[in-house]
Amino acid sequence: MKRLKDKIAIVTGASRLNGIGAAICRALASEGASVFFTHLYDYDKEINPDDASENWPDSFAEELRHLGVQAAHLKLDLTLPGSATHLLNEVRKTIGLPTILINNATYSVDANFRQLTEALIDAHCAVNIRGTFMLSAEFARMLEAEKIASNAKSELGGRIINLTSGQDKGPMPGNLAYAATKGAISVFTQSLAAELAPLHITVNAVDPGPTDSGWMSEDVKNSLLPKCPMGRIGLPEDAARLIAFLASDDSQWITGEIIHSRGGF
Repeated sequence: MKRLKDKIAIVTGASRLNGIGAAICRALASEGASVFFTHLYDYDKEINPDDASENWPDSFAEELRHLGVQAAHLKLDLTLPGSATHLLNEVRKTIGLPTILINNATYSVDANFRQLTEALIDAHCAVNIRGTFMLSAEFARMLEAEKIASNAKSELGGRIINLTSGQDKGPMPGNLAYAATKGAISVFTQSLAAELAPLHITVNAVDPGPTDSGWMSEDVKNSLLPKCPMGRIGLPEDAARLIAFLASDDSQWITGEIIHSRGGF
């Protein structure tokens, strides 16, 4: 029996063949969930030009459909006002009521204290903080309204899973805005979990550690490998398997956790 059969999931930031977002979509679809994913080619072509294609979302949606589920996608800029509401409306109109939200989209530009600017801080906050916060809140409000509309007889719950980067494990010099804004997601995760527990909506975060999702050079891999006691660097599928579990009913007693799934790194 597939653990996510008949569920509908949203995955933000699934723009690249080798990215964590794509691996998450595959893992959820393999467990029976229909998937609605977002992408933003304009960002990825700057950050990962070798693994970004404007036509990829269409072919990827078809790949997911071959797993026997519904799949749809939307180009979405989370910095735009109203983007969260727009996304949720599109999902409901296209494939139905989502009960799983994976906040995978992120904005990251390396910057130390000499390079930090107001514009750079604002860009990180707009996606990593405001985008994640508002989409999570709108998603929870939508499920609460659905529960009320069913006269509170429904046991409808939900799952919110955020991606973090291990900011509480140590400093990240040279990446100040990213580290601070992703750290805010950890605090948000724990507090939101307490608020949403009465609605049976769990909220957790996953820190996948260094992940070979297409951005690592051989020099980076060689420098990281001695710190990986399992003898390899993390892969997108490692994070995806954990997230599929957290999205399932098997994880219903887990909430408010920041899970460092990094192979002992």
